[in-house]
Amino acid sequence: MAEAVKTYRQVQAEETRIRIAQSARRLFAVQGYGATSIDAIAKDAGVATRTVYSAFGTKREILSLICDLWLAEAGARELADQVLAIEDPADRLRGAAHWLTTLYAAGFDVVLIFEAATDESAETKALLRAKLAGRNQVMDAIIASLEPALRVPLPQAQAVYRALAAPGVYQELVDESGWPPADFEQFVADSLTRQLL
Repeated sequence: MAEAVKTYRQVQAEETRIRIAQSARRLFAVQGYGATSIDAIAKDAGVATRTVYSAFGTKREILSLICDLWLAEAGARELADQVLAIEDPADRLRGAAHWLTTLYAAGFDVVLIFEAATDESAETKALLRAKLAGRNQVMDAIIASLEPALRVPLPQAQAVYRALAAPGVYQELVDESGWPPADFEQFVADSLTRQLL
């Protein structure tokens, strides 16, 4: 079945949504999710406030697109598939460390925005849980694919990877202590290999 060709108006609307999301990402990172108004986002994006409401409806929907754009920019899904295709268990764990580091290096500001937005409404919390569940599913699948080679029970192995992926770990080592992302990646890879294989 042929892919539908987008009209000029559809392309323009999509570009406007992306511009609004980029403005919101900048403002959320500086001012905080809760403190940033739709009016401020509209002004920064150079559009009318009604355009933001028309394109998204709520800040929560903007946050969802910010997350989707970040994951696309990081190539998260494609990279996860590449990692799962690696034969050697130790190399696959290095790939798991690379996947995590690539994700955080491409948009750790988004991770921090998500952390700050968890105090918001029940609907926003549900959105954040769903997005986090997607990340955890990928991480759990990578570790589950190594089950025959693991020296600890699978749930424990998955918990180790999730613990190393906790945003506070990257923030402390890279943002606060000045580690290059490559050093963080090596730390995660070495830790996973030592603990799991």
